[in-house]
Parts: sequence; C-alpha cells; structure tokens
Amino acid sequence: MWKPDLGARSGPQYLRIVEAMADSISRGALAPGERLPPHRELAYQLGVSANTTSRAYAEAVRRGLLRGEVGRGTYVRGLEAQAPGDSANTLLRKCEGPIDLSRNLPFPGFAEPHIRHVLGEISSGPALSALLDYQNETDLGGHAEAGCAWLAQCGVPASPEEVVATVGAQHALFIVLSGLLKRGDLLLTESLTYMPVLAMAERLGLYTAQVETDDGGILPESVEALCKTARPRALYLSPTLQAPTTITLPDERRVALAEIALRHDLLLIEDDVFGPLKPDRPAPIATRAPEKTLYITSLSKAVAPGLRVGFVRAPARCAPALRHAVNLTAWMAPPLTLEVASRLIHGGTASTLAMQQRGLATQRKALARAVLGDTTGRADPSGLHLWLPLPEGMRADSFCLACARRDVLVTEARSFAVDASRAPEAVRLCLSHEPNEARVEKGLSVIADLLREPSSVQPLSL
Repeated sequence: MWKPDLGARSGPQYLRIVEAMADSISRGALAPGERLPPHRELAYQLGVSANTTSRAYAEAVRRGLLRGEVGRGTYVRGLEAQAPGDSANTLLRKCEGPIDLSRNLPFPGFAEPHIRHVLGEISSGPALSALLDYQNETDLGGHAEAGCAWLAQCGVPASPEEVVATVGAQHALFIVLSGLLKRGDLLLTESLTYMPVLAMAERLGLYTAQVETDDGGILPESVEALCKTARPRALYLSPTLQAPTTITLPDERRVALAEIALRHDLLLIEDDVFGPLKPDRPAPIATRAPEKTLYITSLSKAVAPGLRVGFVRAPARCAPALRHAVNLTAWMAPPLTLEVASRLIHGGTASTLAMQQRGLATQRKALARAVLGDTTGRADPSGLHLWLPLPEGMRADSFCLACARRDVLVTEARSFAVDASRAPEAVRLCLSHEPNEARVEKGLSVIADLLREPSSVQPLSL
C-alpha cells in the first residue's frame, strides 16, 4: 500500500499528502491507473484523521492527479488526462477538460483592446525608456496620483504620501503583514477567510485566531472580546463581497469595528479588492478610522487580472515601512504596468471595465438562478462567485469529489476555514473563470443534478 513520508514536508497535513502524492506520481512510484488505498485506511497508516485524508483525496482530484470511480475506488490519472506540457494547476482558461468553477478570477477579454491601445501610445512616446529602468518613489510620483484617483473611485480619499504601489493585492497584503507586524504578534481573521493570509502569517511567525461571524458577516462583539483578552495587533477582513461567503458587511458593523480599532489600538487590514464591483456598498472602514486602517485595493478583479497592480492607502506614519517592505520583496512595482494602469485610470477606461465586469457578473448570476432554482444559495448580483450551503446530511468533501468525477471543479468550505473542524458543509462556486457560458451552464446543471439526487454523492471511502 502506498504510504508517503510526510516528515520533511511543511504546511497543513492534507496538503503535505497531496504534495507527496504528486512527487510519487512524477517519480513513477505511483503509476497511471494504480488504485490508491481507501482514505480511512491511509489515515490509519499515517496516524491522521480520516477528514485529513478525505481533504487530500478531494484536493488531488481537483488538481487532476486522481480520478474516482463510483463503487471501484480512486486511481492515479493516466497521462492521457493531460495534454503534453499541461499542468494540473494551470490558470489558463480553456474550453475543454474539467469545467473549473473553483477559480475566483474575473472575466477575461474586456481589457485587451484598451491595453493594446495604451501600449501603442507608450511605445511611440518618449516615456518608454524610463519605464524600462529602475525607478524610485520620486520617479513614480505620477503613478501615486493615479493610485489616489483609483482610491477615490473606491470611496477612500488619499494623498500621494499615503499611497504605496504594489504588485497586486496579494503582494500588498504581504508587505502590510511583514512591514507592520512582528514575529509573535496576534492576527485576527474571519472564521472563513482568504487562505493565503494564513500561510503568510505562518511564514512570518504570526499567531492567528478567528473571530465569530454570522449571516451579516463579522461580529464586532467577538473582536471586542478578543481585544480585551488576547491583545491582537491587527484584524484582517474582506468586508465587501467576502470570499467565500459573498457577504457585504453592513454599515453599522463597519462603524463598530472602526470604533473598536480606535479604542484598542488595533490595526484594520481592509482587503477591498471586490469593492469596485459593488457600487452600492457601504463606505469603506478606512473612511471611519483612517489612522488605524490599511486599505488594500487592486485592478485585478475589476480591470485585468494579469496587470498585477495594487495600491495600499496607509496612515502616513506607516507608509515608509510599507515602502521598505516593497523594496525588500520586489524592489519596486513594475513601472511599465503602473504606467498602463495609470493611463487606464486617468482616461476613465478602468471605471468602464469595472462596469462591464459587473454587467457580466449579473448575467452569470441570472444563469445560476435559472439552473439551480431554489438551491442557488447566497449570491450578490455584483459578485463573481456564490456560496452554496449543502442539504442536511451531505458532506462538502464528498460533494466536491462527486463534482470532480463529473469533470466539474468546486471548492469546499474547509479550504477557507481557520478551524476546519468547525467549517460548514458548503461550497463556493465561481462563475467568472470559465470564458464559455455554455460550459458554466453545463457545470451548474451537474451541480443541480447532484443536489436533486443526494444518493449520487458517494462517501469518500470507496
């Protein structure tokens, strides 16, 4: 029986199993078509919980490493399952193979003609040479002005001294954590959160703890209680179109969190990358407590995902530390992409592209309602994903595996949970990664069929 050695690997145990599986497949220790042991048997051999190996098998299926056959078992996928040179983790949008409803990426295609035009202007103008050279904050001053303009569109006033340009929002989050927190500090997050923030915290030696949430989002009283007993340094939250739950935090809770931050000297890391997609959202928390809030935005979700331009609006006293963190991690945000972004922002194209993203999001949500009916779950017309609680008695890991067996990829709630044992039985469905609407409809139809026939969702122990 295949039994991996996990001793030299780091990270969550289920991902260590997946990585060991991938290594064994690449070395030929696990051959195409080879049957893997039932997940409960492997759990016993490794001395881990059955939930851990269940998650590992489901993730391996999602990555294309394994395939499951009802009543027979789980097998290593043959080489014919992937095209030559293809990667199971590719982010390329294809119109063949598994239907991917697991990637929360914006719609492709809107920005290309505009960026092509801007690149033409830059290439024929005098600025190109300087944009291909190293630059410092003084050289990039015009780009800070563009950041102020984009932040203003997000509802956050800022001066150039308060704006730090980054290589996307994820880079922004990392420089905030590394630049303003120190090893041993406590970082609070929502109970279901953006998982890379937990990996960053672990890498930086930060402690993490979850705050309680309900159907309205984060509970301020939970934050208050932790401030009194645990003395956290910062709270990370995504208050608009939260991934994965789609919740937009109401104004009264935003006000309460701002007051708590001021009262307890708590830094608020407000990740508002989806904010430009929802024009009717409440005012950002940064407008309530600007001296305590690090506001993160980017152009990835609303304009072009590959542009990789983000901005942090920081209190003036924090900005130098963030600029130093940028210097340590990337030296500088690439001047050429910043120039492209600046021209899109100043010319009004960025706002137009965000409006087009919202329009197609609304269209895809209408499609989901038509296919899923009463089982649509929680969805916001402006958002790129929906949150689907499963019927009573149905496990999310088994549901994800049943979807993967039918070539549809979705993500279970445990993938976002700070405490996996308390994760709800729910899945996130992303409607914008797939460019072909017919494939989205087909994937939703598979999900609807599984929800109507719970007996077709087999347990993971085969």
